Amino acid sequence: MKMTDTPAPNPAKITPQLVAEHGLKPDEYQRLLEILGREPSLTELGIFSVMWSEHCSYKSSRHWLKQLPTTGPKVIQGPGENAGVVDLGDGDCAVFKMESHNHPSYIEPYQGAATGVGGIMRDVFTMGARPVANLNALRFGDPSHAKTRHLVSGVVAGIGGYGNCTGVPTIGGETNFDPGYNGNILVNAMCVGLAKADKIFYSAAKGVGLPVVYVGSKTGRDGIHGATMASAEFDEKSEEKRPTVQVGDPFTEKLLIEACLELMASDAIVAIQDMGAAGLTSSTSEMADKGGVGIELILDHVPQREAGMTAYEMMLSESQERMLMILKPGREPEAEAIFKKWDLDFAVIGATTDTGRMIVKHKGKVEADLPVATLANSAPLYQRPWVPNPTPKTILPEWVPGPNSIFGALSDMMGTHHLCSRAWIWQQYDHMVMGDTVQRPGGDAGVVRVHGTSKGLAATCDVTPRYVAADPKMGAMQAVVETWRNLTAVGADPIAITDNMNFGNPERPQIMGQFVEAIEGMREACLALSYPVVSGNVSLYNETNGIAIPPTPAIGGVGLIPNLAQRMDLAFKSEGNLILVIGPEAGHLGQSLYQQIFTQKLEGAPPPVDLPTEIKAGNLVRSLIRAQKVSAVHDVSDGGLLVAVAEMALAGGIGAQLYPYEGKLPAHAAWFGEDQGRYVLETTPELAEEILERARLLALPARVIGRVGGDSLTLRGEDTLALDKLRAVNQAWLPTYMSAAN
Repeated sequence: MKMTDTPAPNPAKITPQLVAEHGLKPDEYQRLLEILGREPSLTELGIFSVMWSEHCSYKSSRHWLKQLPTTGPKVIQGPGENAGVVDLGDGDCAVFKMESHNHPSYIEPYQGAATGVGGIMRDVFTMGARPVANLNALRFGDPSHAKTRHLVSGVVAGIGGYGNCTGVPTIGGETNFDPGYNGNILVNAMCVGLAKADKIFYSAAKGVGLPVVYVGSKTGRDGIHGATMASAEFDEKSEEKRPTVQVGDPFTEKLLIEACLELMASDAIVAIQDMGAAGLTSSTSEMADKGGVGIELILDHVPQREAGMTAYEMMLSESQERMLMILKPGREPEAEAIFKKWDLDFAVIGATTDTGRMIVKHKGKVEADLPVATLANSAPLYQRPWVPNPTPKTILPEWVPGPNSIFGALSDMMGTHHLCSRAWIWQQYDHMVMGDTVQRPGGDAGVVRVHGTSKGLAATCDVTPRYVAADPKMGAMQAVVETWRNLTAVGADPIAITDNMNFGNPERPQIMGQFVEAIEGMREACLALSYPVVSGNVSLYNETNGIAIPPTPAIGGVGLIPNLAQRMDLAFKSEGNLILVIGPEAGHLGQSLYQQIFTQKLEGAPPPVDLPTEIKAGNLVRSLIRAQKVSAVHDVSDGGLLVAVAEMALAGGIGAQLYPYEGKLPAHAAWFGEDQGRYVLETTPELAEEILERARLLALPARVIGRVGGDSLTLRGEDTLALDKLRAVNQAWLPTYMSAAN
């Protein structure tokens, strides 16, 4: 290998302990020595350590991720860029991605969650899109755990504080509580943006002699080794990692969005990249590698907010609200004027070269001299040993005891932390800012108008971790299909997904087996549904003292409503309308909330997913919505059929007279079974028979289960359940819990 300048002497000897502190194993360090042909400088060791971290290199997951379908007729950009891009027609496109900020949010919940929101928005507007919607998927520990209330409070405040200040609405999400997250919560942030298909920006720095420009906030010491921390397990000393949590400034982010979009309206930008995980290191090396060029940095020109910063600190800092741009020569004054107008730092910190190397200089010394292609692509890729998860047995409905009262069970379930209203959370988020929100949080999917058109962009995020823990393949398949159903339920054509793969330590074969089987389930579902993966994130080592989180492959789905006049929601509308359910009914109670709440157990197989049936049911529902033959739609998920009906009644403020179940299943299995592929519909009596006939022609089970009306839920043999009483029970748990003293 050709050598150039030797970097400055190490201020400290590279010892095995120092290597280990950088997250590199002895064999990985030996690989580094072979690549360089010499001992690295401290700065070079830091650069390689973050680039080879699990968080940046995907060294345990990349082999399996390649099996996911990533192309389709509407895919403009799949994985490999800052975010995925899909075509919405008429020259419009959606840009979206989901990412994790799990470890930082556990250590410092407000800043961890806030900077997670900021980071995912930068991934979106880096591509030239204006962020128009945020979503989040949150997993907290047992409500009785000493830290849970503190973590909920901080995370929700962080998400709201950052999103609200940047003026981007939060339109949806999900929140779960489970003891499996006691030592390692999950904060997954999703952002969706809108752009013109002919104005997408990419990160490849193509061309020699081009100015490398730093814009945004100044660089500080916050976030150093953030990527490395995100690639390690927690232990009782995790609190000591607080300095690796970044600090966010949403007002600066708002200015950065506007300044970047203003410059993007010109033709001055060759390439642009967010300084996310690994900061200057990842952004410079990845841009240079994609463009096939070298890059030389003069760190003396980097705007710094702290005195005496070293090259090591500047290259590894993960300070927020920073971007790196490659401009056309001579366009620097124009760009600088825009960023100065928005009161943001602007500095030319280097240039692209024809050397194929990353050369980092500081105070006249070469601090790093590394081959770009090797740095960007040399991380070890592992096919770690894995073992299949045992196939759980199917729990028959009659094996799970029934309640004394169906409505009593419903009321109890709706008042638990599993099913209670999440309004306390989403009311802290501004979900109407920008004026294009059409469907607020609380429904099957959030919806925003494609600005200036009659089209709607729908988005949702879902996963049921208890299903994945029982059967990773089926559970991950269900997560994909759940997003597809939720988009369908609001009248959208599902287009594509992003994912956030949250798992434990991949060096343990059981955990790796969960990951492999989850990928298999996702692949199968995405192929069947023509629903490709266009972006995503992998978060591993989510465990504390050897105890892993439940496997949680969160899925974010995006779809298009061609005409917002035909969108749908879940609220019952009119007295006298009939309530129908379509889809298979087997009374599946294994891994159900009913089983968990009333037997304190989670046993058996999760409900199976039948993909051909899902497709038939979803296509039928969308056609009924487009033909305006239904007035409310809700998919059946957590808690089963009766919970879905109750949620529709509460949303509409209208009750329902339900008909007794007269099939072969135990009544509680029919009402609370979590069978997949089902939708509850409201329609007029005149149209009900037509819908039932269309279902029969598709071999889809369908039946009338009740009539809309009144201010209560009624069912023969049950005491009347007033909606006001049910609403009070459903809304009470979360605010009561959060207002209690620690």
